Amino acid sequence: MSRSPSLVPSDDVYIVLDDFGHLGRSWRETDEGGADRQMLIRNLLDGQYEAPVCIVAFNVAEGWCRDATAEIADEVRRRYIEYGDAPDSLIRFLDTASRH
Repeated sequence: MSRSPSLVPSDDVYIVLDDFGHLGRSWRETDEGGADRQMLIRNLLDGQYEAPVCIVAFNVAEGWCRDATAEIADEVRRRYIEYGDAPDSLIRFLDTASRH
């Protein structure tokens, strides 16, 4: 009998809580290929989020979940030098993440 492939991701997954102002906050959807660390950072640098508030990392296969907001903000700050201009949403995120 053949086994079905697992639906549980085996890699670390990152999701973003985005603030839409008067519309409220929502965990942003992302496709499976876009939920890794590198794509998240690229999306932050490209201004793909309105006002990111919190970033959560998890790995179901390994059984852990954690707040990765400050860690991601630190990495973005290190890479920021490469980009010059940054979207306003990223500047606000870096400011609030430092108080997170």
